[in-house]
Amino acid sequence: MKIYKRHALEAVMLVLLVVFLYPFVIVFINSAKDSFSVTQYPMRLPDNWGQLFTNIARIWTNPNIRYSTSFFSSVVITLVSLLVVTVFPAMAGWVLVRTKTRTSQVFFLIFVAAMVIPFQIVMFPLVSWYRTIFQLTGFRLLRTYFGIILAYLGFGLSLSVFMYHGFIKSIPFELEEAAIIDGCRMPEVFYRIIFPLLTPVHATIGILHGIWIWNDFLLPLLVLGRGSRIQTLPLAVANFAGAFVKQWDLILTAILMAMIPVIVFFFFAQKRIVKGMVAGSIK
Repeated sequence: MKIYKRHALEAVMLVLLVVFLYPFVIVFINSAKDSFSVTQYPMRLPDNWGQLFTNIARIWTNPNIRYSTSFFSSVVITLVSLLVVTVFPAMAGWVLVRTKTRTSQVFFLIFVAAMVIPFQIVMFPLVSWYRTIFQLTGFRLLRTYFGIILAYLGFGLSLSVFMYHGFIKSIPFELEEAAIIDGCRMPEVFYRIIFPLLTPVHATIGILHGIWIWNDFLLPLLVLGRGSRIQTLPLAVANFAGAFVKQWDLILTAILMAMIPVIVFFFFAQKRIVKGMVAGSIK
């Protein structure tokens, strides 16, 4: 009976695997076709796989799309956003855990409550607030790296603080006491003792937020806008879709090029994601 249950479970997993891989396969095989073949024979294998490299060269060298510049902007925004969404929430989670006061509990509940606020509710007030700051101070946040990174910090802070808070509770306080006795100051205790122990959570937050930031379209569209000098890859891909003509061969090739870095990053860090997700649940 157990064997039949195992085979049934394996069959279900196989079906789910096919369902999840189907979009990736469609994107891959259609990236090696011209626009006519994509629209007329989307399920057929390409006649010439060399068309894939031709499409990549057309995308990379197109001065109107500026794909290489958009790739660089996406890398900068993703890496810097991950840095701030890792360091600052880790510091906040550590302080909230070690400060046993009612105020710290209230702040933690505020962070948790902010996780359930839909982005669609605050996206237009965010843009209005950015414009108001520019009008009052002259400090530009729209169409800048600092503005989009600040937005990602705000929207990613709640989940990061929640995960760091749960993990830090499982770290014995005696480690910090020993470091203080040895002469470490509080910043040294955090960066030399606590921060290296948070590696599983770092990997989990890096995967979750990295995929989100790299693939995000709506927030860069609101903060950066289409046509500005700073463009992310999703905005660059959207430039292939015109009002009357859609270059499906270039769209799918651009999507494939944007997927590859995320897939590679996920395969390197996937071993730590489960450990980081359950970290802190058992003390």
